[in-house]
Amino acid sequence: MSDAPEVNRGVVTPVRVVIALCLAAPFVAMLWVGSYAKTDPVVAGIPFFYWYQMLWVVLSTLLTMVAYKLWQRDQRSRTSQKGGASQ
Repeated sequence: MSDAPEVNRGVVTPVRVVIALCLAAPFVAMLWVGSYAKTDPVVAGIPFFYWYQMLWVVLSTLLTMVAYKLWQRDQRSRTSQKGGASQ
């Protein structure tokens, strides 16, 4: 009927769900302030409120790296299923 190119609407796969969870977890953790708005327990003299946030800086970096590697693997597998790069 139409010569319009096929549009990939995005397929929800288990890998993509894991990627979304990895990227959403830091936002949920930081937006739920009531869960960490306290001073105890204190670690090395630093109140919980501060060290919890600093812990999420590291965790966010690790989760973003995991999401990126999963995305790369997903894209490689999709490209190989199509039989190479499409033009």
